[in-house]
Amino acid sequence: MEVTPLKILLAGATGVVGRRLIPLLVQAGHEVAGTTRRTERADLLRGLGATPVVVDVLDAAAVRAVLADVRPDAVIHQLTDLSTEDFAANSQLRIEGTRNLVDAARDAGVETMIAQSIAWLYVGGGAPAAVETDPLDAALPPYAGVAALEAAVAEMPRGVVLRYGALYGPGTWYAPDGAIAERVRANTLRLAPSWTSFVHADDAASAALAALDWPAGPVNIVDDEPATTADWLPVYSAALGAPTPGNAGKHAATTGRPVSNEKALSLGWKPSVASWRIGFAQMDGASGAEGAARADARVNGRVDGTARTY
Repeated sequence: MEVTPLKILLAGATGVVGRRLIPLLVQAGHEVAGTTRRTERADLLRGLGATPVVVDVLDAAAVRAVLADVRPDAVIHQLTDLSTEDFAANSQLRIEGTRNLVDAARDAGVETMIAQSIAWLYVGGGAPAAVETDPLDAALPPYAGVAALEAAVAEMPRGVVLRYGALYGPGTWYAPDGAIAERVRANTLRLAPSWTSFVHADDAASAALAALDWPAGPVNIVDDEPATTADWLPVYSAALGAPTPGNAGKHAATTGRPVSNEKALSLGWKPSVASWRIGFAQMDGASGAEGAARADARVNGRVDGTARTY
């Protein structure tokens, strides 16, 4: 299939998804301008194949000047501010940063925007899995920022919102050196009936590339196996070489909701890592079925050999 080359402004280009997305866009023939707040990250962007643009997206005038200068065909919004778990700053970025991007993009005549959102904001419950038309839970803390982001993007002639599941893989909170791994080693997490839908960061990036051809609206980007913490945490802990956490108790309340990826599949996207079981197993260097089998074996105490450190 022949792809029409586009000029793309990638906001948040040095983030977990942005770093993976630039090479995909370049390989597809697109020209990429990538934003960063930090001048010292310009060389990183050049090395990945993007033209660096240093700008603070909370500065409306600066964003407007960038869009007027770059004149992109599309804007891909992958902005987050979670490296220090500053949720207030991340919410501000979703609200004010998105507002600035949308206003500047519309002024510059841009029609397409693809933006990162989250998939764990649906009103809770068990089956069936949540689909894009289901309501979001206004009682959950991220709601204000997410609702503002999605509403702003919907003002674009074609605004696609990618509701990512919990991102894992190198550079994420679930990496062996990430925040979730630290909590597992500190034994502060418990097995509970709380639902999570995961997506590998590589698959999140591939969805952003594919979304350049998708119709407007939200799309869930998750793998094929939603799971409760009681299901995934033992496998994850084993992959880290950490003890299995204790149980939250038989009276622990079910929270969250499984999320469906049926719409994304119908649009032609498919996760290359179909399940977190495979992805977690690969953290120790194993891959595919071999890695999954080794992780399951460790959960049941059947792996011999020396201990691993991460």
